[in-house]
Parts: sequence; C-alpha cells; structure tokens
Amino acid sequence: MLTWLLLAVGCVGDDSAKQEDCNGGEALCDQEEPDDTGGSDDSAAPDDSAAPDDCTAEAERCDGVDNDCDGAVDEDATDATTWYIDADGDGHGDSADARVACAQPDGTVAAAADCDDGDPEVHPGAAERCDGADDDCDGAVDEAEAGGSAPCPDGGDPSPSHPADVLDLTNWKITLPVASSDDPASPREVLQPELDTFTLAPYFHLADSGEGVVFRANAGGVTTSGSSYPRSELREMTDGGAEKASWSTTSGVHAMTITQAIHHLPEVKQHVVAGQIHDAGDDVVMIRLEGEHLFVEGGGEELGDLDPSYTLGEEFTVRFVVEDGQIDVYFNDLSTPVVRVPSDTTGCYFKAGAYTQSNTDRGDAADAYGEVEIRDLVVTHE
Repeated sequence: MLTWLLLAVGCVGDDSAKQEDCNGGEALCDQEEPDDTGGSDDSAAPDDSAAPDDCTAEAERCDGVDNDCDGAVDEDATDATTWYIDADGDGHGDSADARVACAQPDGTVAAAADCDDGDPEVHPGAAERCDGADDDCDGAVDEAEAGGSAPCPDGGDPSPSHPADVLDLTNWKITLPVASSDDPASPREVLQPELDTFTLAPYFHLADSGEGVVFRANAGGVTTSGSSYPRSELREMTDGGAEKASWSTTSGVHAMTITQAIHHLPEVKQHVVAGQIHDAGDDVVMIRLEGEHLFVEGGGEELGDLDPSYTLGEEFTVRFVVEDGQIDVYFNDLSTPVVRVPSDTTGCYFKAGAYTQSNTDRGDAADAYGEVEIRDLVVTHE
C-alpha cells in the first residue's frame, strides 16, 4: 500500500521525475492530462443560438437563445412587443393591424389607437377640427380641444376635408389619369363608398379656398380603352353609386348644372372638355375650351358659342336640360338656352371634370395638363 502511494506522488512532478519515479506505475503516468479549457483540444465551442443536447425547455424569451429547445430562436417569445402598422406615417398605428415581434418590423410603431390610418392629420393627440370627424380619436366629434378652445358652433357647417364634403358625390364615380393597381395599362377608378372620403392630389382634391374641387389630367396620364386622352372626370351613377346611370333623351327630364372655372390648359394643344352628356357609344354634347374659345361640341362638330374670349380662372355656370328629344344648353343666364340640340338616343349619362384633349403624341410634355375646378354640381331626373 505504501509503495503505491509513493508511485502516485511521483507522477505529479516534471517529465524527468515521471520517467525516473514511475517505473512501476506506467498505467497512471500514461493517462492524458486535461487541457486548460476542461475539454479535449479538438472539441468545438458550444453554439449559444442552438439548443444543446441536454437543453432544458423553458418559455421562449427575447434573448437570442433557443429557450424552448425547438431549434428556433426568439419565436413566440413571452416578452415580445406588439407593434402596429402605421400606414400614414403619423406615429400612431392601427390597433386592428398588429405584429408581435422582439425587434421592431419596418413600417410599424409601438403606439396604437389611430382611428384613421389613411390620414396623417387624424390620430390620438391631434388637434380637433370643425370637420365633422373625430380627428383626435377620442370618440367625440368637433368637441373642444384639450387646450380649452370652444367647440364648433351648434348648427355650423364643418370645414371640408374631402371633395365629397363640397360636392354631392353619392351617385358618381371618378376615372383618374393614374394606373390601376390591378392593371397598369388601365386608369384607376374610384367608386362609392370609397369616393366619399377619397382625395388624390394633384388630380382630385379640395381647392385651396375649400369652396371647390380641383380635377387635373396630365397629357402623359393613363387613358381609358375608348380614348387616347387622359381624364380626371366624374361619371354619373345610380343607386348610391352602385350602378351606372343610363337614360333616354326622349323619356323623362334630365338636368345637370355645373358652376366651374377652367384654370389651366396644356401648352401645345390647348384643349379641355369640362362637362358632357355621353350616350352608350359616344359623346352627345360637350363643354369645350380651345385656347380662349369656349363652346358646345357634339360628334366632333361645333354646335354653338358660349364665350369667344374666355379668361382662365373665370367662373361660369352651364346647365343641360334634356327633354322630348332635345338638349338645351344654358350659359350663366339660366333663363334662356344659348344652344338647342335635337337628340334621340339612349344609354345616356352625365360627366363632369377635366378631360384633357391632348397627349404626348400631340407634342405636349407628359406633365402638361388641363385643370378644372367645380364649385357646384347638381343633377336631377324627373
């Protein structure tokens, strides 16, 4: 027993001592000494992001480690943050459109409760305006602001914020000179109920005065299949905007009154149509400006003068009245028609806005445009 202990002690010294003292203890002296790391030299460092063989499953946390031993890191973490899509960039997200993640996804914010994520001026903490809407998302409309300012006057008209606040667009749709998301070769159309709160500057928006709606169509805009010219133009509908209007010039009485101003013409071909009656196949009558000449056109022919020296920006009123196979066109003085057009056709409907009669093939630049402002628009059928 004493001899064995002496041999074991001799194994602890330097190499020469080991060779000298361990003659009888080769089995002990031949054992490999452990390295400084506590493992063999060729062992790999553990991967913190992957679960080790002896992983003990715990709740997943946002710590870059596979806590629940399923091979994934930070998924469904118990301490993950809820983020909200902020489509209008006002710093407040839509509570109905949430993402749960450890890291903040692009286009999201931590604050929710935006009651209109399409309008950057509407969000919690925004200034309340006299506009008939809940601008600060507190559930109340046009109430006094937190700073103590008075609420909107009882019975007062709220300030307009969309074109539909100025014009009754219940029975209209609009065609725009921009591409449809479904078909880039076709123009975008906006129908009810979207049209009630729709605006798209510079093509369709409130005038700076708040008293009119601006329609703009650029020469390089997307066109409809039946025309080579771009438009920002309303088309008459029925049933609250659900169906296309279609009536006859020989049955009933149909009228449209437009108060408007033409603000801008393309540089090369200075032609714009500002209102029309269309039938199932083609235009029937149009209000057209060419340079300074404002007149009624139909079927490619001039049907009568309205103003031979029109000045851009000048307000005027046009009224169409269709009855018993005849179209009467009134200009400013609505007591006497200035143009009378016989017409026997069906599938008719009214149109109003800016129908620019030029394109890049006519020599105009793509951003050359026609622009019309409509300040009042009334349609009746009897």
